[in-house]
Amino acid sequence: MMRASLRSAGIVAASAIVMGSVIAGSLPGYWVYLATAVLITAINLLSLGIVEGRTGMISLCQLSFAGVGAWTVGYLNVAGAPGGLPLWILIGGFAAMPFGIAIGVPALRLRGINLAIVTLGFAGAFDAILAANTFPGQTSFLQVPRPEIFETDQGYFVFVMIVFALMAGGLELVAGSRLGSSWLSIRHSERAAAAHGVGIPSAKLGAFALSAFVAGVAGGLLAGYLGTLVADNFALFGSLALFAVATMTGAQYAEGAILGGLLVTLFPELLRRLDLPQDIGNVLFAVGAVQALSSGESMSEGLRRWYGRLRTRRFVEAVSLNRSDLPPSRDHGDKPALVVRGLTVRYGAVIALDNINLDVPARCVTGLIGPNGAGKSTFIDAVAGFLAHYEGRIELQERPLEGLLAHARARLGVRRTWQTNRISPDLSLGAYLTLAAGDLTAGQLRAALAWIGCSDPDLKVAKLDVGTRRLLDVAAVVAARPVLALLDEPAAGQSYDEALLLAKRIAEIPRVFGSAVLLVDHDMDLVRAACESVAVLDFGTVIALGKTSAVLDLPIVRRAYLGIGETEAA
Repeated sequence: MMRASLRSAGIVAASAIVMGSVIAGSLPGYWVYLATAVLITAINLLSLGIVEGRTGMISLCQLSFAGVGAWTVGYLNVAGAPGGLPLWILIGGFAAMPFGIAIGVPALRLRGINLAIVTLGFAGAFDAILAANTFPGQTSFLQVPRPEIFETDQGYFVFVMIVFALMAGGLELVAGSRLGSSWLSIRHSERAAAAHGVGIPSAKLGAFALSAFVAGVAGGLLAGYLGTLVADNFALFGSLALFAVATMTGAQYAEGAILGGLLVTLFPELLRRLDLPQDIGNVLFAVGAVQALSSGESMSEGLRRWYGRLRTRRFVEAVSLNRSDLPPSRDHGDKPALVVRGLTVRYGAVIALDNINLDVPARCVTGLIGPNGAGKSTFIDAVAGFLAHYEGRIELQERPLEGLLAHARARLGVRRTWQTNRISPDLSLGAYLTLAAGDLTAGQLRAALAWIGCSDPDLKVAKLDVGTRRLLDVAAVVAARPVLALLDEPAAGQSYDEALLLAKRIAEIPRVFGSAVLLVDHDMDLVRAACESVAVLDFGTVIALGKTSAVLDLPIVRRAYLGIGETEAA
């Protein structure tokens, strides 16, 4: 995965530098000057792509972060600080990061329109501060000096192109890392990300901090581009237009950021030459953003989808497990994987679980069955840490789990799947498995992919059918080799033969991976084939517990779960 990320980052950086060199050497001076503005805007859009495109959060104050960076560069220039513009730009980026973190704090609890209001309020406050104070050097007309070797417009264009290449390549590396995968997972489902051990607060704050840094760098570049700055360069409506363009073009990708930079910079120039009002551009940007949201696809995503059709898809049905690829079984010891005592969950006057006692032995597959509404999913939510309040005690290998959030329990060894698909379709198979299980060797990755009958780790999750995505969810949990794997209806969407094959593989999990399994499913053939013991829930209480074959034949189980009375069962 890292090699693929390095290759992708190298391609992005090299392409940007080559294109920049061609533009600098072939275009007239005025158009080179405009092209520099395109790149600075593109860097600003890249910053917005981190929080909006990758993490799924709303930020309407990106130009405020850029303003912090620009103000810092101006101050360092007036103060005669050493290092020159390249160092000042870096300092400006770091100066913007605390503001990004401060804005990110509300994002830990706010989403959607509420978060948008907070970020818009910050942009408005920054506008007011800028209106009351001048930029350093503005009244004395002290120009921000460009680097000596990049002093001309053509030279400064090359300098900005180098910065853009470094930023785009660096963000491509981050996108291919576990942090980048965690952002996409959070965008799709915060609960699913937490179930894989992702710390949601730290991931969100990291996204805002990095976004502010990139925006601060863009602001510093703008200071060197214009020489002196005014408050209008960082107006609130500019941030709104930037958000609309980022949504329309898909600014999380380098090509989307460049396309957005072209629109923001050159469209006003076109309107000026046609003698049309400048506000038309903002209206069209808003329409484009609405179109992207309604279709679920930005311009860069559409281009990537079209390009993807030209590539050969490597997909292999029924890939077999190679024993030499399997990791050595992890020894979690002989302590019971899970001990639950007196677990009670109430929703007002409704008792979802009533005094549940259940043990899951180490390296065993235990079934948890019952009719719909019996409390099975509530039980899994409680064990995995997704319930804020419950009564009773839950222990993982004799360690109490009370007070631990879902991501902390996942890191200790409690992993789960979901009844519905919660995998980000934008992730590749390899990226998702790495997100769930950490760094995997090539052999371990092949073994995990064999669960879903695939040989291509770069294949996007969006290419998989629903049933295969469910198998991928199981494969990710298994690859992490947890103490306890909670599998919530993994056979949903599978054919009869596929379910029997899945049952065989689930039965092998304790021996091959060292994990205990708690399996919830309505497929009785799957339960019989995979589980050594089974517990039956009905109306939130355990009505039967014991060996699988014996429990499933009990009249009380047939009556409660299968709808068969005692006379019929006889």
